[in-house]
Amino acid sequence: MSELLLELFSEEIPARMQKRASEDLQRLVTDALKAAGVETSNARAYATPRRLALVIDGLPDKTPDVKEERKGPKVGAPDQAIQGFLRAAGLASIDQATVQEDKKGAFYIALTEKKGRPMADLIAEIVPDAIRNFPWPKSMRWGTGTLRWVRPLHSILCILGGKVVPIELEGISADSMTYGHRFMAPDGFNVTSFADYEAKLEKAFVILDPAKRAALIKEGALKLVADAGLKLIDDEALLNEVAGLVEWPVPLIGKIDDEFMSVPQEVLTSTMRANQKYFACVDAADKLAPRFIVVANLIAEDGGKAIVNGNERVLRARFSDARFLWEQDKKVTLESRLPKLAEVVFQAKLGTVREKAERIAKLARELAAFVPGADADKAEIAGRLAKADLTSGMVGEFPELQGLMGGYYAKADGLGDDVRNAIAEHYSPAGPSDAVPASALGKVVSLADKLDTLTGFWSIDEKPTGSKDPYALRRAALGIIRVVLESGLRLKLSAWTDADLLSFFADRLKVYLRDRGARHDLVDAVFALPGQDDLVLIVKRVEALSAFLSTDDGKNLLAGYKRAVNILKIEEKKDGKSFDGAPDATLLVEAEEKTLAVAIATAAKDAQTAVAAEDFESAMTALAKLRAPVDAFFEKVTVNDPAHRENRLKLLSQIRAALHTVADFSKVEG
Repeated sequence: MSELLLELFSEEIPARMQKRASEDLQRLVTDALKAAGVETSNARAYATPRRLALVIDGLPDKTPDVKEERKGPKVGAPDQAIQGFLRAAGLASIDQATVQEDKKGAFYIALTEKKGRPMADLIAEIVPDAIRNFPWPKSMRWGTGTLRWVRPLHSILCILGGKVVPIELEGISADSMTYGHRFMAPDGFNVTSFADYEAKLEKAFVILDPAKRAALIKEGALKLVADAGLKLIDDEALLNEVAGLVEWPVPLIGKIDDEFMSVPQEVLTSTMRANQKYFACVDAADKLAPRFIVVANLIAEDGGKAIVNGNERVLRARFSDARFLWEQDKKVTLESRLPKLAEVVFQAKLGTVREKAERIAKLARELAAFVPGADADKAEIAGRLAKADLTSGMVGEFPELQGLMGGYYAKADGLGDDVRNAIAEHYSPAGPSDAVPASALGKVVSLADKLDTLTGFWSIDEKPTGSKDPYALRRAALGIIRVVLESGLRLKLSAWTDADLLSFFADRLKVYLRDRGARHDLVDAVFALPGQDDLVLIVKRVEALSAFLSTDDGKNLLAGYKRAVNILKIEEKKDGKSFDGAPDATLLVEAEEKTLAVAIATAAKDAQTAVAAEDFESAMTALAKLRAPVDAFFEKVTVNDPAHRENRLKLLSQIRAALHTVADFSKVEG
C-alpha cells in the first residue's frame, strides 16, 4: 500500500475560493480512482494562499483485475451478427464464448478479464485530467499555453510511495519539490512523504492546514486583546478568510484615533472587516474599543511596528471617508429622502421602492393591532421610512448596513427610540441564526415588509421553483413564521394571503418544525383542516398530536382510524355515496357498537369543547378514550352484515369525524 502526495503550487489563490478548491481537488481525484475500481478511505485536502495539496493513504500498487461480461446474439443467429460480436469482444472464435439461457432462449456471453494497471500509471492520467477540468469560478491563461488556472501554475509535486509520478503538463514536469514562505524561506526543497512535506513546510514558515492557521490567529488575537483589557468580536467568517490570506499568521494590535469613535460602531466595524480584513475589539460593556487586530504574513524584525503604523494610516483614511459620509447623510432627514425612493425600482412589475414603502406603512398600521405594545401611528411612520436609508451615501458604500443606518438617521431626526429600533430591526431575521426583532414595532415592520414582498410576488406569479428562489421568498416566509411563533403572535394569515400562498407557508412551517424534530406529516394533518391560518395554534395542535401519537393509545387509535377509513373508502366507492351522518341508534344491536356510539358522542363533544378552548392536549385525551371501544368493535362486530351494513358504516364515519376535530388523521403516516 502506498501514499499519494499531490501539490499544485501557484500564485495567490483568492481566499474565498480555497476551501471549495481543496474539496474539488479531493473529489476529482477520488472519483477518478473510484471509477477505476480503487476505493479510498483516508483522503485529506489542504489549501494555503499559494498551494492546493492532497494526500491519500493506503493506495494499492495496482488497480484491481476486472472481469467484464458482454452479452452477444442468440444461439443460431446469422453469421454476420456472430462475427460482429466476436470482433467487439476480442474473441478469436465462438468457442471462446459461453452460452446462457433466459426466458427468451439461449444466447452467447463473452467473459473477458482485464488485468489491473500500475497505480502510478493511473495517477499519471488522473492528475492532468483533474487540472485541465478543475471547476474554478474564475480562471486565467498566461504565457503562450492553453492551460487555465485560477492564477499561474508554477509546479506540480506528485509522489506515490516516495517516488515521483512522471507527469508532463504544459511544460511543467512533476517532481518532489515544493517551496516555503515567499519572503522568509523562498527556496525549494524536496520531500519524500506527507509527514516530511508538512514538517519541512512548517520549518519554511508555511502552515499547511487552514484550520491550524485559523486557530493560531484566534489564539494570538485573544491574547493581544486580553492584554489590553478588551474582548475580541467573534467573526468566524472573517477568521476563515484571513486564514486564507496568510501562510504564517502573526496577529498584531493597532490603535484607532479617538476622533473616529463618534461614527456608528457598525460603520467602523464594516469598514475594518470589508476593506481591511481587521478584527474589531470591544470593552467590558461591549462598546467598540479604539483598537483593532491585523494579521501579518511574516515575522517582522521590528516586532511589527512598521506594519501596524502602515495599517493605522490606511485605516485613518478609510475612517475619514466613512465619517464624511456619516456627517453628510445626517444633513438630510429620512422623510426628505422618500421622493428619491421613487427613482429606485423594487421590481419591474411591482413598482418602485417608494410604492413599496407606502404599502409597508399601510400593512404596518393593520398589523399593529396584533402585536402587543405596538402603536399603529408609529408603526405606519416606521413602515414608511424603513427603506429611506437606501438613498444614503453610507448604505451606498456598505449595503449590509441598510436598516441599521436608517435607525441611526431616525435617532438623528428625533423620531424616538421605538421608531428608530423598528427601522433598524425590520430586516430581521435575515437567516436561521439571526434573532427576531426585539421591539414590538420592529416585529410589526418586519412582518409588514416580508408580507408585502410575498403577496406582491405571488400576485405577479413569481414564485420559487425547485432550487431557484432569486427573490429569497422562502427566507421571507420563514422570517414571518419565526417572528409570529417566537413572539406568540395570534395572526390569521388568510386575511392577507390566498390559498396558494398559505400552502407555501405550510411548506415553510414543515421545514421550520422539522429542524426542531417535528414530523412533516403531522403538519399536513393539521393544515388539512379548514381555516388553519393561525401559526401559533397550528404548532400547538402539531405538538399535541405528536405527543398523543407517541403513546400506545395514540398508535392503536390511529390503526383503528385507518382501518375504519379504508373500509369507508371501499364501500363509498362501491355505492357511489358518502356514509356521513349519524347512525340510527335503534339499529345498533351489538353491545360493542352501542358502546362505541356512546363513546364517540362523548369523545367528540369533549374534544370539540377542548379545541374551542385551544386545549389540544385535553382534546387528545378525550379521543384516547375511543381506543378500547374501537378495538372491541372491530374484534366483535361484522361491518358488512347486510342487515346493518349502512348503519355501521355511518358509525365508522363518526370515528373519522371525531378524530378530524383535531387533525386529518388520513395524512398521518404509519
